[in-house]
Amino acid sequence: MYDGRFSVQFHAEKSSLVYTAFYSQEQNCAEAAAKTSEERSKTADMVNNTAGQVVTCKAAVAWGPGQPLVMEEILVDPPQKMEVRIKVLFTSICHTDLSAWKGENHSQRAYPRILGHEASGIVESVGEGVTDLKEGDHVIPIFNGECGECEYCRCERTNMCRDYGVKPMKKAMVADGGCRFRTKETGEPIFHFLNTSTFSEFTVIESACVVKVDPDFPLKKMAMLSCSVSTGVGAAWNTADVKAGSTVAIFGLGSVGLAVAAGARARGASKIIGVDINPAKFVKAQALGISDCINPKELDTASHEGWGLTVLLGVHPGPKMLPLHPMELFNGQQITGSVFGGFKGKTHIPRFAEDCMRGAVNLEEFISHELPFEKINEAFQLLQGGESLRCLMHL
Repeated sequence: MYDGRFSVQFHAEKSSLVYTAFYSQEQNCAEAAAKTSEERSKTADMVNNTAGQVVTCKAAVAWGPGQPLVMEEILVDPPQKMEVRIKVLFTSICHTDLSAWKGENHSQRAYPRILGHEASGIVESVGEGVTDLKEGDHVIPIFNGECGECEYCRCERTNMCRDYGVKPMKKAMVADGGCRFRTKETGEPIFHFLNTSTFSEFTVIESACVVKVDPDFPLKKMAMLSCSVSTGVGAAWNTADVKAGSTVAIFGLGSVGLAVAAGARARGASKIIGVDINPAKFVKAQALGISDCINPKELDTASHEGWGLTVLLGVHPGPKMLPLHPMELFNGQQITGSVFGGFKGKTHIPRFAEDCMRGAVNLEEFISHELPFEKINEAFQLLQGGESLRCLMHL
């Protein structure tokens, strides 16, 4: 489990990178000062102006599987007990959003719905009982929450939370089973998604799924920690515990896969192999430190016996089974899954953000496109066509 000591190991084991890391830290601090001035201005204008009121705002609403998202005005209710209402400033699209938009898993379909789970923003108001967050805090939403009180949260061997862990079937709030979004015209409830629903100018989230970050860190970059970078880097650091000199193979060179590469590279992996059926991704992958790229359509792939660990990432859309014979696990190989990179969100992500701002991981390199929120359907097409890593939308 992540203990916040990575930056020390990083510098000690890779002395040649010490200068780069600290140069990046100074550069990032200067950038942060400039980037957050506008964000703080928005904070001053917003705080206490709308607390306790129903807010009217724009949201991208999914009305059916595969249908273009509809940009419309909706009503967002105030936060209830142990909830937080957030002004979203940046959001991006993950393949999990893409899968949900397509309705690939029939059992998870729920419409109308506000998708989105990778974002950053500012706390507009808090509900009863929330003590660790306040109006004006800079925050990121997380789909895998941490209440800090249940038996799961108190266990060091897992980053799951009994009540606020990732639940693809969940579509309403825990407090009362209701929705905080409504259509403006008829008041029809609009369902929530993955504890977050960030494709809206305002969203209401359980406080267990909101992480406070340093206000000096640019929220544009912090959005990457909401899902993709934390999931990928954490899988390398926490789940696989990549050691110096290791060989790492990554299947799928999207944002999460390249985040795995970043984590493996930072840990000193000697060879990082990228596997993808889209060779157009190889140029970006090699620029981000992947040493060898393979198209599995062009040759057979294999693993050696004796040792090795396979880590599965992502929310899988359908009930497909792994074609695995149990005896294959008796040759020294292991298989496991990783949710949110093994990070406990509220405990570990603030420290991970500090490591990133010191230069351990370059968050900027994961943002391939930027668009205004109104062009969200265009952003979906970029991801679906394999053209983007993360398209960051400005709200």
